[in-house]
Amino acid sequence: MTGDALNLFGEAGGSGATEGTGEEAGGGAAGPDAPLAARMRPRSPEELRGQEDLVGEGRPLRRMLDGGELQSCILWGPPGSGKTTIARLLARTADARFVAFSAVTEGVARVREIIAEAKALRRATGRGTILFCDEIHRFNRAQQDAFLPHVEDGTIVLVGATTENPSFEVNRPLLSRAPVFILEPLGEDALVQVLQEALADGERGLGQMGLEADPEALAFLARSSDGDARRALGALETASRLVGEGGRIDAGVAADALQHRFAIHDKSGEEHYNLISALHKSIRGSDPDAALYWLARMLRGGEDPRFVARRLVRMASEDIGLADPGALGMAVSAWRAFDYLGSPEGELALAEAAVHLATAPKSNRVYVAWKRASALARETGSAPVPMHIRNAPTRPMKEWGYGKGYEYEPDLP
Repeated sequence: MTGDALNLFGEAGGSGATEGTGEEAGGGAAGPDAPLAARMRPRSPEELRGQEDLVGEGRPLRRMLDGGELQSCILWGPPGSGKTTIARLLARTADARFVAFSAVTEGVARVREIIAEAKALRRATGRGTILFCDEIHRFNRAQQDAFLPHVEDGTIVLVGATTENPSFEVNRPLLSRAPVFILEPLGEDALVQVLQEALADGERGLGQMGLEADPEALAFLARSSDGDARRALGALETASRLVGEGGRIDAGVAADALQHRFAIHDKSGEEHYNLISALHKSIRGSDPDAALYWLARMLRGGEDPRFVARRLVRMASEDIGLADPGALGMAVSAWRAFDYLGSPEGELALAEAAVHLATAPKSNRVYVAWKRASALARETGSAPVPMHIRNAPTRPMKEWGYGKGYEYEPDLP
């Protein structure tokens, strides 16, 4: 079984590039031993769920899927939202050679090989090549430039997939030639529909098992999957094994199936900055409950607690300042306490600091004044220090007027 067989709506699996004809790329049947998510991979645009804004009738992406003129594009969305499936359906529509390529495990040398093969195929048969570059954001801008001339001359149709904001991670020349289609996390209703279809499908799904599933159990699985159809189907498959043929999946079984699920937190991507922003704004807004929630999301997701500690120190200075001078000391102490205790014990010190900062009075006067002072210093960086406040450690300097006229404040009446 290839790595590709492990995916339904999300990213290409395995290492290296895989390829096939348009028909194969469009979702040939997975074997009976393949994971449920692979067996239920959508085989046509009509089977796609939860992306109606992109694949609904008359939408630009749907027109390409229905046989319109293909063009290079970037698919931006979270895991399990449909990026790989859409790329494969595009290849099937065009009857093109499909090459799946991972920017994590492959480099520009492999890109050159694929381009050479695409040119040879085009000369020999007239068939095109769709190059699906998974996690295209892992390529630096120079590496991304390797695609440009071949996208421009039509050697390949590039379909790039990314979980990160393309405006930050994909270079401008490539973005100007490849429109961005934004895939949203699948909503609860769409995920429930995916699960119901898997339960009913006797050919590819679990229909032959004769399972029953409580509506609240399916809703729980959907809510707990963070918009990821692959994860939801994986949890359903686990639940089916727990109850066996003819069994009933209730809320308790659904919870058991999800007991090993962990929060996802990308420590280098956009969500990393979204979460720290949420924590900062919750503290600034004096909402201790929200502050604790976002702190927990970050730590449970694998964020470095010392990064959080540094941010708490910054928040104490920026948003509280002299309104509560003890806040800075609290934040620094929490950082030191974590360094002393480590996880998980030291996390409580960070939680205490977050609550203290959230409930403290707020003042950004120091922050604003510092920004003004910094701006003024940039504008007047060469201005001389006034004579009366200059240092005068020697007699000649005193004779030159250094320090003349300075009055020592403690001695003043």
